[in-house]
Amino acid sequence: MRLTLAGVRLSRGDWHLAADAAFGPGIHFVAGAVGSGKSTLALIMAGLIAPDEGSVVRRGIGSATLSLQFPESHVTGATVEEEVRSWGLDTAEVLGQTGLGPKAAMPPLALSRGELKRLELACVLASKHEVCVLDEPFSSLDCAQKRALCKRLGERTGGITIIFSHEQHILPAVDVLWEMEGGRLVCHGRVPGALERWGAAAPPHIRWAIARGMLPANMRIEDVREAACRTSG
Repeated sequence: MRLTLAGVRLSRGDWHLAADAAFGPGIHFVAGAVGSGKSTLALIMAGLIAPDEGSVVRRGIGSATLSLQFPESHVTGATVEEEVRSWGLDTAEVLGQTGLGPKAAMPPLALSRGELKRLELACVLASKHEVCVLDEPFSSLDCAQKRALCKRLGERTGGITIIFSHEQHILPAVDVLWEMEGGRLVCHGRVPGALERWGAAAPPHIRWAIARGMLPANMRIEDVREAACRTSG
């Protein structure tokens, strides 16, 4: 199973995107500042935007899905319950997991942005597609929900998960670290070694650890704490 970006190029006026990469099974984290091209690349990988040059090649992939940054873009159901059902999922299970059971009869757009984001992410992850592209999945979520999402991502096995995010604090454990730098996709490699190559754009806790000669096992704050304990011990 592999998703390959073969010579992908896209231009919008003076702005240019370039990506040559291969994504295999595991969790991939694509970091980058706002405006660096993350959302555009996510749309290209999902087949919603055609590049000016190059292609997206899917080998051994039967199904793929995309979680858009703004959850309103997903809504098709008249009620929260219908929205879950439109994904072909067990409504009781998803509503129980998200805590939205009491709001099952409400229109999805009557939910808060955070509630709607939580609902759509639950549906995306429960749909069990082989490739899951998540564009800014942590936006609109509070700290508790970000941690819950990290846990759900860690439970996803066997497929390709690609997370595009500028989140700097509550992060999941990942396998491969990438970064969008001015429209260009850069592979820093497998974690933990990739953390040393992240540089100035890395989250504060990662920069703090690297500056002190520590190499955390992953990029979560708890990994930095563990590295600090090993060093002090």
